[in-house]
Amino acid sequence: MLTEMSGYQLVWGVRTIDYTLLYGDRKTMEIAVCPDSSVVVKAPFETSKELVEKKLTKRVRWIVRQMNYFGQFNPKTPVRSYVSGETHLYLGRQYRLKLLQGSENVVRLTRGYFYVTTREVPSTDMTRKLLEVWYLEKAKEQFSRSLDRCCLKLKGHAVVRPHLSIRRMQKRWGSLSDKRTMTLNRDLIRAPRECIDYVVTHELCHMICRNHSPEFYTLLESVIPGWEKVKHRLELSMV
Repeated sequence: MLTEMSGYQLVWGVRTIDYTLLYGDRKTMEIAVCPDSSVVVKAPFETSKELVEKKLTKRVRWIVRQMNYFGQFNPKTPVRSYVSGETHLYLGRQYRLKLLQGSENVVRLTRGYFYVTTREVPSTDMTRKLLEVWYLEKAKEQFSRSLDRCCLKLKGHAVVRPHLSIRRMQKRWGSLSDKRTMTLNRDLIRAPRECIDYVVTHELCHMICRNHSPEFYTLLESVIPGWEKVKHRLELSMV
């Protein structure tokens, strides 16, 4: 049984870190930073708040690094108006939008332009819906190819290809469930292929190393040397 104590804060310099304290029947204290950058401390019953904060202070640099790490996965794709002349990303490249009226509802990508044709007079809502369907179809195709490529790079570790799920995510580019389902943010289709491969590889490495331990980063570096630069490119390309 766990007893939750929320609303706690640790002040470190100019930064304030909110954390949730969970008391339970355990012998050791555990500090975890979740993908949404929230901090959870699990401690044995009767552990004093002073001891908890002493432990937090000792690991505060690691906590901040983890929070910054997860924060960099927050999608930053700007709000779009879906009007002619506006630029939209696909696989890291900018394409200008052209709205047309024609005999069918269709999206075509050619010669640096997104041509969105609608039977009725082009509208923002219809353009958005057609582009979302187009992006989703491309995401299914490109993400599946990326997963095949990245699994091949980890074949020496006997990684089993996970089930792929695609949806819009508010806080992450990707995640991996305990049931071996890899979920990728549909907006990732706007990023360069190497960035998609980075996110996929990152999640595949979690099939071998569940936490962000030194072993995890050693594995990631062995598969994608200089992965920090790729991650940085991902963030820059999606602004």
